[in-house]
Amino acid sequence: MAGRRLVAAALAIFFIGGWPHEARAESQVPPSRAALAPTFSRAALDRIGDYIRNEVATGEIPGAILLIQQHGKPVYFECFGVRAPETGQPMTPDTIFQIYSMSKAVTSVAAMMLVDDGKLALDEPVSKYIHAFADAKVGVDLSDEAGQYPLKLEPLKRPITIRDLLRHTSGITYGFFGETAVQKLYANPQLYAGDFDNAEFADRIATLPLADQPATRWNYSHSTDVLGRVVEVASGQTLFQFEKQRLFDPLGMSETAYYVADQAKWPRIAQPFPVDRFRVAGIKDPTLPRRWESGGAGLVSTIGDYARFLQMLLNGGKLDGKRYLKSETVALMTSDQIGPETGIIHDPFYFPGPTSGFGLGFAVRTSPPPNTTWPLGEYRWDGAGGSFYFVDPQDDMLVICMVQAPTQGGRIQLALKTIMFEALGKGLRKD
Repeated sequence: MAGRRLVAAALAIFFIGGWPHEARAESQVPPSRAALAPTFSRAALDRIGDYIRNEVATGEIPGAILLIQQHGKPVYFECFGVRAPETGQPMTPDTIFQIYSMSKAVTSVAAMMLVDDGKLALDEPVSKYIHAFADAKVGVDLSDEAGQYPLKLEPLKRPITIRDLLRHTSGITYGFFGETAVQKLYANPQLYAGDFDNAEFADRIATLPLADQPATRWNYSHSTDVLGRVVEVASGQTLFQFEKQRLFDPLGMSETAYYVADQAKWPRIAQPFPVDRFRVAGIKDPTLPRRWESGGAGLVSTIGDYARFLQMLLNGGKLDGKRYLKSETVALMTSDQIGPETGIIHDPFYFPGPTSGFGLGFAVRTSPPPNTTWPLGEYRWDGAGGSFYFVDPQDDMLVICMVQAPTQGGRIQLALKTIMFEALGKGLRKD
């Protein structure tokens, strides 16, 4: 009963002004589909909350915030545990999280806004905006008798495009997974040395060999960081200036930025257990100013801010009467762009998983997992801190779980999604 009172109180906060404008987050799903979309029972919502409470009680995570929003309104919202294990501060709706790769969706939307504006085109070469990429080469590992792996540099068969950056088919990679000679170059700490900005970082990336020819392999990468620099060149603003003007301010995302500048807000920043810390290369303490506005991993945000952003996408690019993206642009972004017809292969570290493709900034569900009827077209991503989101247009629903527990997020995401879809009748088939 106490848990239900907490949920009711939290929901009341949204509609009485604690969550800016949320009561007006209208759903754009067709009325016929909204009427058919299954909803959660009270018992199902209690099971979902009980799962996270157990995660906190058993010491797996310090705390979390979970939002389930359907038809434009929150049907479940609850804060669990603490946001700072060392101080015992309780988790509250205004807790600020480092969202890491959940930043990628924001940068991708910013780029597609410029496509809608006619200032970018998906098949333009990246070198048009970042000239250093005109000289990009592909690194090919060549094993010799001594077991060494020297790199042979080959010219590009075709330029890297804006589309490649959005769908991670640029040939750029990351240095935190894999053991190839190229990936080891991306792990060099010198790549992140000093107080560099987006322009300098993009130029540094351009000097490194690509792991593959463009448009041949999905490879998770710094592509979105490079895309952030493209946004700057095309818009004539810094990445944050553009996002603040075109997204954050209009959407009411007042807590979303690349670091927490206001010292008074520092106690609201979520912290992991000391034994469960993970630092993305170059992304340091969120209270420290830095010139690098990492479009791939740099944002801090709150669950309320991010819900506004996702609701806009779920509505087909519109929220509170203001249009941010064309509906057909959202449809393109959230449809698979690397299907079999493209000939693009999957890297061994293919994070979307075997039942998903990848759109322009999101993993996209293309087939249900075995023994389920999980909805096709669901799009999603997560962050290195453990937080994750998914958007389910079929059921007119979005889900966000904010947590600062790097080693636990993937497990929790799968468990919660399983519980949720079973509650909607989309879990294990009975036939």
